[in-house]
Amino acid sequence: MTVNSDLSLRDKSEFTKEVIPILFGILAGVTWALETVILGAALAMSPFVSTQQAIFLAPFVSTFFHDLCSAVWMLVFNGARGQLKNVLGALKTKSGKFVVLAGLIGGPVGMTGYVLAINYMGPSVGAVASAIFPAIGAVLACIFLKEKMQWYRWLLLAFTLGGVYGLSYSPEIEITNFGLGLLGVLMCSFGWGIEAVILAKCLKDPAVKNEYALQIRQTTSALVYGAVLLPALRGWGFTVRLFTSGTGWLLPLIALAALCATISYLCYYRAISKIGASKAMALDVTYAAWAIFFTVLILRDTSVLTPLTVGCAVIVIVCGVLSAADVKELLKKREKNHE
Repeated sequence: MTVNSDLSLRDKSEFTKEVIPILFGILAGVTWALETVILGAALAMSPFVSTQQAIFLAPFVSTFFHDLCSAVWMLVFNGARGQLKNVLGALKTKSGKFVVLAGLIGGPVGMTGYVLAINYMGPSVGAVASAIFPAIGAVLACIFLKEKMQWYRWLLLAFTLGGVYGLSYSPEIEITNFGLGLLGVLMCSFGWGIEAVILAKCLKDPAVKNEYALQIRQTTSALVYGAVLLPALRGWGFTVRLFTSGTGWLLPLIALAALCATISYLCYYRAISKIGASKAMALDVTYAAWAIFFTVLILRDTSVLTPLTVGCAVIVIVCGVLSAADVKELLKKREKNHE
């Protein structure tokens, strides 16, 4: 009885170790979907669509304010727990400096590429571009982190990305500048893929915890947007007017979206540190499917519930989870524990 009891406890322990990080990865996708819907509602408000300049600057300004708010949320979180000294300590380490690099690659480079892809190749292509990053990240994780990726997980990941394409497909794609659009696709997909791989390596350092890394990442991104990108785009005048002209619910909405993004990043980083970059990315990209649910729930837009979107949403969630969960490996471990 004692042996069987010990085996049962060991089974549960192994199962918990595998499942909890997967749940964090799923939660990262769910909260990012919620952030996407809220931020989308903010971008549709009058200050961001009033002029051609506003339409052009909206993604950059909103991302700057979004990442700034997220950095502030993390400052409050780490400050309340008395961890700000540890954040500074983490920043001084080699891993902390690489988190800064990840922030530069994933924030300004990746997000700017996303904006370019949407601007010059349309929103559907832009959405697909953002979803390619798990495949690129998985390849990079195999090369640099020696993460194993079995053939069936590659197949499941391909189905996941196919489902994302189906969710964002539009027959009316208008490509205005293929060269700049392609540059944007490469910046976005490689930027976010490389960021995940760098973070996976950095988070193995005991001095760099998830919450410290996120504080560094979001602060870096906000500083680069504020000090480099907005001045280069002559966007500070427009940004200041948002704070001084009474924009109603616009800024609170972006701050709320930033809170959802902060929770999403914390869950995403936790998943990366526990199950690796390739599995965490496969779970994170399921946000494309969860966004359908929140669009109906929050915006009351039932027009998105077509057979294509519902079918693709199911494919994205099921294949994304199976790709990350590696059910075959879980069953092997369970059989081994029973021997």
